[in-house]
Parts: sequence; C-alpha cells; structure tokens
Amino acid sequence: MSHSPGAGGASSTDRPELDTSVPHSARVWNHWLGGKDNYAVDREVGEQLRAMMPDVIVSARADREFLQRAVTYLVREAGLRQFLDLGTGLPTADNTHEVAQRLAPESRVVYVDNDPLVLVHAQALLVGTPEGATDYVSADVHDPGTVLREAARTLDFTRPVGLMMLGILNYVIGADEARSIVGELMGALPSGSHLVIGHPTADYDPEGMAELLRIWNSANPAEMRARNRTEVAALLDGLEPLEPGVVPASRWRPTAGTLYADRDVSQLCAVARKP
Repeated sequence: MSHSPGAGGASSTDRPELDTSVPHSARVWNHWLGGKDNYAVDREVGEQLRAMMPDVIVSARADREFLQRAVTYLVREAGLRQFLDLGTGLPTADNTHEVAQRLAPESRVVYVDNDPLVLVHAQALLVGTPEGATDYVSADVHDPGTVLREAARTLDFTRPVGLMMLGILNYVIGADEARSIVGELMGALPSGSHLVIGHPTADYDPEGMAELLRIWNSANPAEMRARNRTEVAALLDGLEPLEPGVVPASRWRPTAGTLYADRDVSQLCAVARKP
C-alpha cells in the first residue's frame, strides 16, 4: 500500500474485533458480487435477502458500475485528484483508487470502514500507484470528526475532494443525523468538492425492499433503512446536483456497455458539487 507521509489511520488501536457470528454488509455485498471474502453467516443472510428480492444483486452490480462512471467523471471532467471513500467494503474489481489512478496516477485515496476483515484485505490489496497515495482509516460514519482527522493525514483539504458515500448512509437511520453527517463532512471540504451518493430505495419494489429490511434488521445490530428520491435529494442540501439528478444507479450517465441501463434498480444515486 502506498501511503502519504504520516498516514496512520490503519494503525488505530481501538479497531473493532472481528465477529464472524454476525453478518456484515461488506461481506454480504462481497457474496452478492461473487467474492470469497465472507463467512457462512454472511452467505446465509445474503441468500435469504436474495430470495426475498432477487434484484438485489442487480442493484449491487449497478451500484458498482455507477461508482466507476462517477469516479471517471470526477477525474476527467471535474479534475479531482483526491477521494474519501466511506463504507469501502471488501476490495473487488475497479475500486475507487484503481479507477482514479488509472486515469491520473497521482490521485490520492483514503478508504474508510469499520470492519476488521475489510482492514486486513485493504492493507493487502488496496495498493496504489507510486505517484499517488492509498490509505485506510478504521472509523465509523457516525463519527465524522474522526474520519476527517484521520483522512487529513493523506488528503489536502484545501484542494477539492470527491466524497464517496455509496451504501453507507442507509446505516444512518435518522434523517437529521444523516444530513448532519453529510453537512459536517462536506463542510470540511473546499469549493469544487463533490459528493457521490448511492442509497437503497423502496421506490421500485416496495414489498421486496420491506422484506429485505426486515430480514437484515432482525439478523444484524447495524440497522438499515431505505430512502425515497425526495429523502435522498434532501441529503444534497446546499450542493449543486449534476444531471440527471437523483436516479437509479443504472441510469446515471450510462455508457454503451452499462449493464441494466434500461431498468430501474432499487439503488438511487447522485453526484453533487459544492459551490
């Protein structure tokens, strides 16, 4: 892993211990994407969720493709060279740093998650270019102060940053708290920074999403919720949403090779600029 001088987020001593008896979203997501970095409890819950809502895998893959398109836009069109990725998940193909550094090798990326298994894999696999920097912070989205303090060891907050929040704000239940977290994080970033959001929604399959949430919340202490288009749009308060606004992940600026571009998947997304 390439670090900037003094990058020390991954060495935190108060890191949570690994609990393989409780499913974790990063590992369930890894199972849905065909990965092997998960445990029996993650596979069991993942299959229960897929049985209730078969399109959950479609949503997961559409969300992953959206990340790739959003990062490509931010590097090529917006000129960003720094990214703060919260809710990293387990490394798969085309992670944020891979997309960014493929286009601009000097890009600097900080990943944030609170799962020890993610940390182990991040240290081994999230290796950036020599020209740039890739680091990992063990922290929780509910503690944006710690996120910002640790990320500042690698990122320069006087220059624009791409704040990636895909599949993370659904674990912040209260609307006021979610807006407060986004506000604190974006408030620390300069003009020209961008927020990238991905969030599950019940807009297109209310019954399936309700059952998915019931199963997940009964099996995991980390409660999850869905938000509709209006609620996701509220998280962009004070920012300038880019066209086409808040849409299903499959419909945000699809390219010729985009999967499911003709479908409304149950994952809303948006990219917004800080004026």
